[in-house]
Amino acid sequence: MITHIILDSGPLGLLFQRTGVVPAERCRAWVRTHLANGTNLVVPEIIHYEIRRELLRLRKRRAIDAMERFLQADAHRLLRLTSKDLLLAAELWAQSRQRGTPTADIHALDIDVILCAQVLNCGVPLSDLVIATTNAKHLLQFAPAKEWSEI
Repeated sequence: MITHIILDSGPLGLLFQRTGVVPAERCRAWVRTHLANGTNLVVPEIIHYEIRRELLRLRKRRAIDAMERFLQADAHRLLRLTSKDLLLAAELWAQSRQRGTPTADIHALDIDVILCAQVLNCGVPLSDLVIATTNAKHLLQFAPAKEWSEI
């Protein structure tokens, strides 16, 4: 049974778009439903970084404040990035390239493998979690993932 939904940048970014944007409204309703059902929503710190840097670039102060309130609403919502996560991410990155299935350009930071490493190291059985994303293909080689709207 899925008890933890790990938010990738697609759905997390949608949550903080302006009112009236249809996909954003759907995502906010989806989050409210899962929270009401007792599902733990988790934001890996690398995803927080990815969304925050873009909101800073766009000077979206209200969206940044809203994201911070969302993260602070539950003491377990933000999944901190550790050295152990980065070591595993390096292994995943190398393995995916050895298999010929990279998740990003060779010169990119490759947030997908860092996200997956955080998920694999988080201590929750993989059978109890899923990564909510807008592109499950890259993530599925490492961890359970689905389009957010299908969860």
